[in-house]
Amino acid sequence: MDKITDDIIYFFCKQGFVIVSTLDSEGSIHCSAKGIAGIEAEGKVYLLDLYRGKTLSNLKLNPTISITAVDEDEFRGFTLKGVAKIVEREEIKEHIITRWEDKIIQRVSKRVIGHIKKDKKSSHHPEVIFPQPQYLIEMDLKAIVDLTPKNLKKKK
Repeated sequence: MDKITDDIIYFFCKQGFVIVSTLDSEGSIHCSAKGIAGIEAEGKVYLLDLYRGKTLSNLKLNPTISITAVDEDEFRGFTLKGVAKIVEREEIKEHIITRWEDKIIQRVSKRVIGHIKKDKKSSHHPEVIFPQPQYLIEMDLKAIVDLTPKNLKKKK
């Protein structure tokens, strides 16, 4: 396994969402937006899924998963590749649910503050109507792909 650095952990944790890719029964790629619930330096990535849909059925058939995030302003990104394990709702550790709830509060707060600064009147805050998480995807990291163009990578 590639080493997951503090920089990569920070990069993923600051993203509003990531793109999760799974494979369906015909080998076609399915992509879905999910929120990161946590990343551990030991190579565990936690994603809470709000729906019991295509991602779940794909992972039951084939646990291969990738998680991609990009930052358009920094012009950098990463894909984390690994193997997923499904953790049912009642088995999710409480600190992971709490971390997810905190992220939702931060997202709504950021949106409201942004609207106030722009003098924008809107009651559209989709996060407040999210359903409760249905299950947890626990990924064991196998590889990291740096998507940053070579000429923009920081020299060590």
